[in-house]
Amino acid sequence: MSSPVTPMIARAKRRPQLLAPFEVRSFRFQWPADLLTSWAIEMEMLILGWYILMETGSVLLLTLFGALQYVGTLIAPLLGLAGDRLGHRNVLCAMRAVYAALASSVAGLALLGVISPAWVFGIAAVSGLIRPSDLAMRNALVAETIPGDRLMAAMGVARTTSDSARIVGALAGAGLFALLGMGLAYLVVALFYAVGFFLTLGVGAPRNAVDRLARVSFWRDLREGLVFVRDSPQSLAAMWLAFLVNLTAFPLTSGLLPYVARDIYHIGQTGLGTLIASFATGALLGSLLVSMVGRSLRPARMMLVSAVLWYSLLLIFVQMPDAASGRLMLVLAGFAQSLSMVPMAVMLLHNAGAKFRGRVMGVRMLVIYGLPVGLLAAGALIERIGFAATATAYCLFGILATAAIALRWRAALWPLDAAANSR
Repeated sequence: MSSPVTPMIARAKRRPQLLAPFEVRSFRFQWPADLLTSWAIEMEMLILGWYILMETGSVLLLTLFGALQYVGTLIAPLLGLAGDRLGHRNVLCAMRAVYAALASSVAGLALLGVISPAWVFGIAAVSGLIRPSDLAMRNALVAETIPGDRLMAAMGVARTTSDSARIVGALAGAGLFALLGMGLAYLVVALFYAVGFFLTLGVGAPRNAVDRLARVSFWRDLREGLVFVRDSPQSLAAMWLAFLVNLTAFPLTSGLLPYVARDIYHIGQTGLGTLIASFATGALLGSLLVSMVGRSLRPARMMLVSAVLWYSLLLIFVQMPDAASGRLMLVLAGFAQSLSMVPMAVMLLHNAGAKFRGRVMGVRMLVIYGLPVGLLAAGALIERIGFAATATAYCLFGILATAAIALRWRAALWPLDAAANSR
């Protein structure tokens, strides 16, 4: 006679991997909190990026604005350590309270009619100190609250919050800006941040106070995290690849898209929203695929192969003559991007374990510093040799460097029985 528990186990096995993370109460709070925060971030980036481009007419200042969003990558390991010591949820709540306050300030300045590029650059610099660590805190919190056998699915589902944000946030940001003006549109952004903050309060639980007090050497803990990454071949390879794609791939589909919309395709802010949404649609589909078939993936192999595919598709995108064909290639490039970045995050979290989780993801955010460097370099190069030549050089270098990473750490990344490919 079968146990009454047997049907429950059978139903659990039949349940789609996509839904498995939502069985955890903490995830049911975190997912909508991350979703609203991601939507607000994308709306904010589009509104301010378009404002800077229209007010100044300078692609160099546009790339400078984009670069300011990532100045905090230099302190990301410190925030990761703070998450390990104080609790990832607590640090994330504090960060999101700051987002809401800054967005309310921008809305107030716009409604009073005193907003200017100088104000936008100043506020962007402040928010850029902490925003790069948001994704690290999210990922660490997911790994802290989700069982290991559901982690790949959970990371795929969690990634849909940022992917969908680039669709909804971009289109909504462009629409609200055009319909309501900057001040009222920014009130919506501030509201999203505020609701995201309150939902984050319901996520997980703070770390044990005794454990926090027992770890009193801040710099020793930080050094241990950096040494752990240095001495772990799979983590070190992932960090180099993450730096590479932030340096040469993400600038083409983030900070430079306003320039592509206005000067290459000659479309307005609504057209810009569709370009951003196209890349995000592909990324969303890729994240959903990972969440559904994640247990069958070999993380390191998928990360490397998809990175090369991503660069190849961006190289084709650069040659597209009009917005319609450009959107199609952006969808495909976004799809490949998720197939590379989600397995990378899972591989890093598995390898780090509970002790180093926050610090490793903090170091992962540190390499995002490649993005502002890549943006600023691209802005200068575009003014000299044009967008197509700059983007082509970025993609070709990215493909060659990815191959070099794969060869350098082949023993740790490619064998099926390597820890980096464990399911």
